[in-house]
Amino acid sequence: MSITENVALAQETLNPFEIVQKQIDEAAAYLQLPQHITDILKKPKRVLTVNFPVKMDDGSVVVFEGYRSQHNDAIGPGKGGIRFHPDVTLDEVKALSMWMSFKCGVVGLPYGGGKGGVICDPHKLSKVELERVSRGYMEAIADFIGPDKDIPAPDVYTTPEIMGWMMDTYSRLKGVNTPGVITGKPLILGGSKGRNEATAQGCVYTVLAALKELDVSPEGAIVAVQGFGNAGRIAAKLLAEQGCKVVAVSDSRGGLYQAEGLDLPRVFALKDHAKLADYGESYVITNEELLELDVDILVPAALENVITGANAANIRARIIAEAANGPTTPEADKILQENGVLVIPDILANAGGVTVSYFEWVQNLANYYWTEEEVLERLSQRMYASYDAVRALSREHGTNLRTAAFMISIKRISEAMSARGWI
Repeated sequence: MSITENVALAQETLNPFEIVQKQIDEAAAYLQLPQHITDILKKPKRVLTVNFPVKMDDGSVVVFEGYRSQHNDAIGPGKGGIRFHPDVTLDEVKALSMWMSFKCGVVGLPYGGGKGGVICDPHKLSKVELERVSRGYMEAIADFIGPDKDIPAPDVYTTPEIMGWMMDTYSRLKGVNTPGVITGKPLILGGSKGRNEATAQGCVYTVLAALKELDVSPEGAIVAVQGFGNAGRIAAKLLAEQGCKVVAVSDSRGGLYQAEGLDLPRVFALKDHAKLADYGESYVITNEELLELDVDILVPAALENVITGANAANIRARIIAEAANGPTTPEADKILQENGVLVIPDILANAGGVTVSYFEWVQNLANYYWTEEEVLERLSQRMYASYDAVRALSREHGTNLRTAAFMISIKRISEAMSARGWI
């Protein structure tokens, strides 16, 4: 095995918590922060583990385990999603809460980072069981969260309907209607217009900014999207509306590639009612092959650690827009930077979701609601301004966009901790 392969293999063993700590170290070094500030930022302020019983449809009782991590509340209350997944781990939740702090910081939101998760497989639960799990988890963490303390939201395999159940449970426990305790709710319960599309829309704004910087027109720009959940499919649709040519998409079972451009309405229908492979056997590719296609824009919108030291040198995209959290490892970042690939980091590229969640929270507190046009206008202003600030700092210090984005966020959090007298 070569030295390069050994390095790549070692990198693969890093879990998300270790990766975000390395990213903090790198950005803090540029800022020349005292070690004690870096030490504070490298661990969540508090982490809760809960175990709660749920009666199943067959009369049995299953005890579910869940977590809620709150990274840093120097700037404001925690903010971050709740995921339901069989592979949820404590280290994953901790890492995601930390990324949320920096995501909020780079777009200037008055939040710290939070994240939650329950170890379960929603696909194996009936709707009634899913509601019981949702309410049970909220009952277990209710004293730990609140509109001025920590505001959850949807994440992997959680939905607006689940957020509605959780908001209702919290409100019943507190004896007062509290829509601001959670975001990503149905519109009738205080949800914000534009929230469903927000993550993808924000990502597209950053892609358009990057294309302008590279003097590339969106018209005819070639796109591949790995991951065809909510963010991925909406990003594909929005980029196509900008004139881009979407040639490849994939989900967990594999992908499709058509050089002249995919028939997206047909792809959407297959995703909803059949499987992508039914598009035609000659068009089927693997997720790994999709990542290495010769495209202008690659949108990883699925899992963590899909671009690694083992495959980064094979990436041919000019722009990578990270709609997913943590798709690129630190080792891959170095290779991509050396090869001139412009990586729009997750904490910037997918910050549209938390930005519109912030708008939802503001509307809940004011009990005054905006039009979708107002939401999108505010989102576009914030995303373009944030991209410009990150790009300017990256040029000033000769860093990639990820390190610059972390620098902006870490500086904000450090200033808040100093102003409070913590450091």
